[in-house]
Amino acid sequence: MPPKRLLVVAHCPSPNTRELLDAVLRGARSPEVQGVEVVAKPPLEAGPEDVLESQGVILGTTENLGYMSGALKDFFDRSYYPCLERTQGLPYALFVRAGHDGTGTCRAVASIATGLRWRPVQEPLVCRGPYRDDFAPSCEELGLLMAAGLEAGIF
Repeated sequence: MPPKRLLVVAHCPSPNTRELLDAVLRGARSPEVQGVEVVAKPPLEAGPEDVLESQGVILGTTENLGYMSGALKDFFDRSYYPCLERTQGLPYALFVRAGHDGTGTCRAVASIATGLRWRPVQEPLVCRGPYRDDFAPSCEELGLLMAAGLEAGIF
């Protein structure tokens, strides 16, 4: 049986946001999880074909003016209709690097994901305020839980 594929689409314009993505990938690629191939792409390089080849998605974005990054929005703009009828029920998770509260960002992503009929596997992970060292372990846990859940067939 071929491995399941987990797609990670994350906008990382700074060293801090790159650290969060690296933590997600560390968790998702943990040696504890054997049956999942993890593919990471920036939003401007990812497209509908990547989603269609995946059994789960982790989205990552910065909070930009109370919204998701323009790059992640572009990914959704290009992927929405090609994926609409073909990815219903796709499990997804979201992490947000928020300078404020991340509410608008989470709402915007959830609105699009709901339209696609994707299924959130947990509440969004919002890393709020000034950067803290405890953000990375939370992101690593998110990656591990998503990959392990895919491998186990939980979602």
